[in-house]
Amino acid sequence: MKKSKHSTRWMVSVALMSAIVIVLANTPLGMIQLPIIKATTVHIPVIIGAVLLGPTAGAILGGVFGVCSLISNTMAPTLLSFAFSPFMSTTGLVGVCKAIWVSVGCRILIGLVAGWLWILLKKIKMNHGGYQIIALAFTGFIGSMVNTITVMGSIYVLFATQYAQAKEVAIDAVWGLIMGTVTASGIPEAIVAAVVVAVVGRVLLRFKIV
Repeated sequence: MKKSKHSTRWMVSVALMSAIVIVLANTPLGMIQLPIIKATTVHIPVIIGAVLLGPTAGAILGGVFGVCSLISNTMAPTLLSFAFSPFMSTTGLVGVCKAIWVSVGCRILIGLVAGWLWILLKKIKMNHGGYQIIALAFTGFIGSMVNTITVMGSIYVLFATQYAQAKEVAIDAVWGLIMGTVTASGIPEAIVAAVVVAVVGRVLLRFKIV
């Protein structure tokens, strides 16, 4: 009976966090305006969910994020939607599989990595006392960088030619553009994630809200 109640609470918590991901993915709340760029925040509840509920929940939440990204790039295509929407593929089934990996697979990795990293930090006693906020910030930073590096890295490996065509640059310039995005967007996003995960995660862990 106790196990059943725990499972029900876990499922309800995952559903609640999924709703937050969907809201952020479909409203301006999913972006924070920084001095130079807009920082994505949709991955933050994925990381928090992975910390509170485990890597399985993190993977589910990352999948929800990925599906939202896929739908958004299908319904409102942008210059790079070919890398995120299987319906925008110009290279047949191979392109479909690549796009699904970038939009969904890479986002599932956010939750898995964040969840397992938190488990590791718990094992070395970094999840309580004064170390907790450092561990949360570290998990938030790494989780966010997983999003940036896997997505942009996959685009470089899988879509370099199409990316060069879309940006109207030589293929030799793609690596520089990818690294520019990682530096200009990825690092600020990771810092934002580190702060938010540390603050929100500490409150939720203390009061066991989830």
